[in-house]
Amino acid sequence: MLHIIWSIIVGFIVGWVAKKIMGSAMGIEHLSFLWTTLLGIGGSIVGGLIARLFSKPEPGTSFHAAGFIMSIIGALILLYVCGKFHLVG
Repeated sequence: MLHIIWSIIVGFIVGWVAKKIMGSAMGIEHLSFLWTTLLGIGGSIVGGLIARLFSKPEPGTSFHAAGFIMSIIGALILLYVCGKFHLVG
């Protein structure tokens, strides 16, 4: 249960940072808490997949060293793609 709450909190922070970086350029400053959180969680998944392409974490660890930064980069990529297809905004 705590893992889900932690994912929501970190997802919101990552989504909020991505929204502040690229939101005004895409015209989506008004995303709700739910969409901002989903953007952050999706960005974490995309960023994690990208990070695993370049380096694998040590066996037995569940945390990748580039986690937070790659999550923001993944959220920015997701925000860009959604903005191009007019899925948000």
